[in-house]
Amino acid sequence: MKRSELKKILKPLVHECIKESLLEDGLISGIISEVAKGLVAPQTIVEASPPTPDPIKSRMQRNAFNKDQANKLHEHKKKLSAAIGGGSYNGVDLFEGTTPAPAQTATQQQGNPLADQAPNDAGVNIANLFGTVGRNWTAHMNDVKEGK
Repeated sequence: MKRSELKKILKPLVHECIKESLLEDGLISGIISEVAKGLVAPQTIVEASPPTPDPIKSRMQRNAFNKDQANKLHEHKKKLSAAIGGGSYNGVDLFEGTTPAPAQTATQQQGNPLADQAPNDAGVNIANLFGTVGRNWTAHMNDVKEGK
């Protein structure tokens, strides 16, 4: 018997046996259910973390005066006003609405270059810094590389 003849006989038999075992024995349903389990994302457990405090509000609360400090500051302002002569400025409170200056850092410490800037300051708009040259910047750089 030739190999091709054997193949013609066995191929339909093997095909039928595999089909029968997959459908009748329930193998296909087991495979499908396992694949379906893998497709469904497992539910993750999320731990509810406490909300993070707003850094600006926390800094304001940290820097705010309590009642004792406010009273002490008010008394100090009165003493300074009396020392310079309250009548010399027609009763105008020179320190009204002022806040103490921020503490200065030591000269040995490296300071933050943006320490004195407001956090919501947008800064300077540099979108049109190079003007019309900005659109042709690569052409200008090629001239520089070529030594023109």
